[in-house]
Amino acid sequence: MGFLLPTLFGVFLLFTATPPSLSQLPPEIDPPAPAPISPSELCNGIFLSYTFILGRQIPPNDTTDQPYRFESVLTVLNNGREELKEWRVFVGFQHHEILTSATDAIIVNGTDLPAPVGNGTIFAGYPVSDLKTAIQTAGDLKQMTATIELVGTQFKVTPPAIPMPSNISLVNDGWSCPEPTPTPLSKREITTCCIRDPSIIVNTTTITDKFLPRQPGDLTIMYDVIRSYDQNYLAEVTMENHNPLGRLDHWELSFDWMREEFIQKMQGAYPTVVDATKCIFGPQSQIYTGLDFADVLTCERRPIIVDLPPTKAEDPILGKIPSCCRNGTILPRTMDPSKSASVFTMQVSKMPPDLNRSALFPPQNWRIKGTLNPDYSCGPPVRVSPTLYPDPSGMPINKTSFASWQIVCNITHAKTETPKCCVSFSAFFNDSIIPCNTCACGCVSETRRTCSAATPSLLIPPDALLVPFENRTSLTVAWNALKHKTIPNPMPCGDNCGVSVNWHVATDYRGGWTARITIFNWGEIDFPDWFLAVQMKKPAIRGFEKAYSFNASLLSVEGGVNNTIFMEGLPGLEYLVAERDELDPKKNLRVPGKQQSVIQFSKKLTPGINVPERDGFPAKVIFNGEECLLPDVLPIASGGRRNGLDTMVLLCMVIFVVALVI
Repeated sequence: MGFLLPTLFGVFLLFTATPPSLSQLPPEIDPPAPAPISPSELCNGIFLSYTFILGRQIPPNDTTDQPYRFESVLTVLNNGREELKEWRVFVGFQHHEILTSATDAIIVNGTDLPAPVGNGTIFAGYPVSDLKTAIQTAGDLKQMTATIELVGTQFKVTPPAIPMPSNISLVNDGWSCPEPTPTPLSKREITTCCIRDPSIIVNTTTITDKFLPRQPGDLTIMYDVIRSYDQNYLAEVTMENHNPLGRLDHWELSFDWMREEFIQKMQGAYPTVVDATKCIFGPQSQIYTGLDFADVLTCERRPIIVDLPPTKAEDPILGKIPSCCRNGTILPRTMDPSKSASVFTMQVSKMPPDLNRSALFPPQNWRIKGTLNPDYSCGPPVRVSPTLYPDPSGMPINKTSFASWQIVCNITHAKTETPKCCVSFSAFFNDSIIPCNTCACGCVSETRRTCSAATPSLLIPPDALLVPFENRTSLTVAWNALKHKTIPNPMPCGDNCGVSVNWHVATDYRGGWTARITIFNWGEIDFPDWFLAVQMKKPAIRGFEKAYSFNASLLSVEGGVNNTIFMEGLPGLEYLVAERDELDPKKNLRVPGKQQSVIQFSKKLTPGINVPERDGFPAKVIFNGEECLLPDVLPIASGGRRNGLDTMVLLCMVIFVVALVI
């Protein structure tokens, strides 16, 4: 026993003194890999991301054009040093997407949802449109970030393929965004970091600025709150025309209430439908229990507002508003500055949780249109500095509105738009009229069953210009038969334009040339204070001298130098009446309203001008702001000689046909 204990103790010392082998050591634990840095953390500007969440097939089952639901998230994060006011982001959708839902954002051009966005669209924040900086908020992401959840339908991109947009970018002035890139760990997300472009000089705002500067546009709308109460406010709406060739006739203004507001009273304008039914059967009646809704003008979510007639201008209840009550006519300032704006007021009642004086929200998705005028695309309301008003007491001071928003509208020139007026050509060297193009202003499907929308229009005799299209068939057939022209079956459809313009080259001599221009109104609406603008090729425009029956002058538009002849009626001739019945009831014909003048040109400054060719015909014709469709061909010179016998035969034939028609 005495021997065993020392032996065991020695063995113990041996094992404890010998270092363990490598195989006996516990495995080393590697330190955790650092988390990948988020792309947003590397951005010192405006960070944008588009993340695809999910997609699935939806009915109907169609292998050629299968629809799929998609859900995605657009994120806008302000990591810069300046507040981003009225943010706007372009998303380059490219798979025929139809957007059905967008949280906390609206489409900038005012399109209602669901909306086709397959060519891309621009989003703006609503109701919060400004993103503050981390410096202003101590890093509060709720005030720095806008998160927009998007839901819609896309076509042909079958899961698991991912329908990503082609681009995302910030479209606010002065910002530059590189091409977006996918995140390293996912093909479902693309990101980009937008920074200030030093080469672009803009009116930037500092950290202390409250409002954005007012922006130019073809037409601007001001939404000014001039009185504010807990349950309602009084707003003044001012529409101003800034385009020298833009105008509106019988304007119609529409917008969307986003917070269940309704219009109680108006002055200077009126809704097209007076109806409080939606308030009576909606939540408004539960809040305004003591209100007589019979006195409420409209509870429509999207009311349509129109101007009042001049007879209501002095009405103490409906009128008494400066610049109101002109039947919806807004002229360019070049014609009459006093008629270039239209104003009305409306009392707007609010709903919870906005029942306090400072809770003020303008309506969204503004649209404005006229009877025969260009199309306008309007942006969202932008908060600007309060509007100044002269003090009504006559004191040399100004009063301000409580809050002001600006809506900027610009004339659109989409290729898909259907013209509303057209032009015909004629000349002294050819006895045929080249009429307006077939279906120049569109053709309805019912009409195409009896005529051809694809067949070019046929030449017509001069007398047919004054005859409505539906009554000129006999004249046209006889004229083309005499000209040995093939008469198609079915005949080409008409132009279907409410207004047409005939440009006739009347003379061409050594020292100058003249053109006769005639405006026809085939519609049912009169045009007071009409105007016509003609743009010529550069050689011809320099020779313009005067118009005999119109008030005409040269005007600079689109950056050109006096490149447009602007014409309006002289006193007593400024009214283009609508189409009316013939005074003789036996003729049973309609007669268009007509205005005509001769325009004189000199060749002194335009040597070598070729009048019979393109130089003598306009490159663009604009009536009341609407660009008219020009013919595809020009009159052809007949060599300066006409056969006297042919001319006599033609004249007799036309007289005979006209007699049959009458």
